[in-house]
Amino acid sequence: MSFPTDRKYSSDHEWLTDDGVVGITDFAAEALGDVVYVDLPEVGDEVEAGENCGEIESTKSVSDLISPASGTVTEVNEAVVDSPELVNSDPFGEGWLFKVDVASVANLLDAQAYGELTAGGNA
Repeated sequence: MSFPTDRKYSSDHEWLTDDGVVGITDFAAEALGDVVYVDLPEVGDEVEAGENCGEIESTKSVSDLISPASGTVTEVNEAVVDSPELVNSDPFGEGWLFKVDVASVANLLDAQAYGELTAGGNA
């Protein structure tokens, strides 16, 4: 499995782009199974790096969404709210979750380090 190099990754399997877009990795989406519901923060909410900011529900389980950055939520992907399966079909593209005006970030990994983390299959 390879991961886009234009973003950073958390050990909780979320990604963050330089312009503040947040999503989950295909590794996480695959481990979750078919996503059926997402509970995202609202525009204007303050999120904290490393803290729970929502939930992703799949046919297998409910998982916490952990923010990879601290800051203010500026946009939420309504397409994912309406069609949660986008998280599975295009987690690095149309399946993005929200945008944040980044104040600080958690301890994030580059694509190579994240690939090494997931090579053991731990979600």
